[in-house]
Parts: sequence; C-alpha cells; structure tokens
Amino acid sequence: MTLIMETLNIEILNPKAIKLLNDLEELKLIKIDKEYSTSDFIKFVKQLRRKAKNVPSLEEITKEVEIVRSKRYARRQNKGDH
Repeated sequence: MTLIMETLNIEILNPKAIKLLNDLEELKLIKIDKEYSTSDFIKFVKQLRRKAKNVPSLEEITKEVEIVRSKRYARRQNKGDH
C-alpha cells in the first residue's frame, strides 16, 4: 500500500463544510492544521481599525503590550513563590 500525503489549501464557502471536514478528521482520514496567512491577519487588523473610533499609535500599542507582559510575568513569579 502506498501512502500519499498531499497538502491542500481550501477556502471554506459554506460553514456546513467545516462539520464534514471535522468528521473526516475524527475518523482519522485527514488532519486539519489551521493556518492563517499574513494577509488574513492584515485584513483583520484593517477591519478592526476601520471600526475603531480612535486608532492607537504604534507607541500606544507597544506600551499596552509591555503592561500586559509585565502583569503576566508578575503572576508567573507569584505562582513560583507559593
């Protein structure tokens, strides 16, 4: 028996297809890797920015990311102290 593995990129047009694909995965007939392309991410960000009343600057985003990282780091350090 020859095992043929092929990778396909599929654009889902109908949500019902997702259930079919999930069923095939449960039967171990296919493996699903959800990958999002950079262009999908950029489209999503642009969509969010269009809906936003005030678009944050790069500096504001960086500051917020650093605040969140600091809080996560502090929580991890506190868990280690117990």
